[in-house]
Amino acid sequence: MSVISDLLGGVKIPEMVSIKQKFDGTHIPEEEIPQVIFGQLEREEIAKKIQPGMEIAITAGSRGIANIPLIIKSAADFVKSRGAVPFVVPAMGSHGGATAEGQRQVIEGYGVTEEFIGCEIRSSMETVQIGITPNGKPVRIDKNACESDGIIVCGRVKPHTGFRGPYESGIMKMMAIGLGKQFGAEIIHADGFGKFEEYIPMFGTVILNNSPVICGLALLENAYDQTREIVSLTPEEIISKEPELLMRAKSYMPRILFDSCDVLIVDQMGKNISGDGMDPNISGRFPTPFAEGGINAQRVAVLELTEESHGNACGIGLADITTRRLFEKMILEQTYPNAITNTVVGEMKIPMIMESDKLAIQAAIKSCIEINHEEPRIVRIHNTMEMERIDISKALLEEAGNNSSIEIMGEPAPLAFDEKDNLF
Repeated sequence: MSVISDLLGGVKIPEMVSIKQKFDGTHIPEEEIPQVIFGQLEREEIAKKIQPGMEIAITAGSRGIANIPLIIKSAADFVKSRGAVPFVVPAMGSHGGATAEGQRQVIEGYGVTEEFIGCEIRSSMETVQIGITPNGKPVRIDKNACESDGIIVCGRVKPHTGFRGPYESGIMKMMAIGLGKQFGAEIIHADGFGKFEEYIPMFGTVILNNSPVICGLALLENAYDQTREIVSLTPEEIISKEPELLMRAKSYMPRILFDSCDVLIVDQMGKNISGDGMDPNISGRFPTPFAEGGINAQRVAVLELTEESHGNACGIGLADITTRRLFEKMILEQTYPNAITNTVVGEMKIPMIMESDKLAIQAAIKSCIEINHEEPRIVRIHNTMEMERIDISKALLEEAGNNSSIEIMGEPAPLAFDEKDNLF
């Protein structure tokens, strides 16, 4: 045995119980999504801007958005129905390793392929300057989008992981940072997340005034990662109505229905789950001091990196402990461009690395202070996107039983490890 195994061998991992967290499940059935999108885009003030022969750019981002291939395909089909020619533009700042091919791979990994959506993907990191902000900063957007006859900005509205403001993740940010590519994103990030509340609408408004944006297609999800609302916004409505959509999106968000725990175990992290790998609004671990929320966990252990992340382990530094298999999947060329661009280097730091899931969990428990080490309060989630079924240790059972939004699904049982001490 190694010294580490010796030190941790006697650490007790408590029995865990599966629970069901209950949230509002209202959503748009998948088969109705095309009809909803057509209905939103058929608004006269939007549809009249799409004329036969026009080339219309539709944005696709780097997040794992519910039904995103079907949503983009439906938007492209609507453009075709107007006699125009759609094409898709990756709009994700510096993600995808800050390369054109990397950004194409990201959206294709989500199913946004030319074969499925039925139109061309034009991926490039080339940008053009379209204006200057009131405080003298250049505003740049994707060259292909800028040279199109119209842009449909398609993006999910939800709370951001690094700042708070009337516009967080959503249409304004998709324009200001996503369409800005690496160069444009770097300009906004240069002064830090503390300026985002001011900069996102400032840059977004310049883009609305100086580029062919036809509309925004705002996507809101429920707590079960299902499409809850699809709302079209004219350029004027992006400014006036997106803050209201953000408030609704926040009310739909899932969460861990406990205020605190000793250890939070996260089975997997990834860029398809959150821009920070693990959504801080769930995990309680934020990369900046400009946002707060989520569960208060003394230790966070993350065990795996999703394949859809393509080696981008952005957010790994928000955990205390990880596994060697996650660490070995981390590709620095994919991970570091985010930090170089957004100036937040702490979330790229490497946590303590353990050889197995079991050792990672034991290290998390042992390193906690002022807790009952015989019965630690542990929450285990698959990832920060899937919040319905989670596991809790016996020490949290009484609290769970007193919450009408929690259903206890079974009896306490030991965690199941394989021959390499990794969780099944």
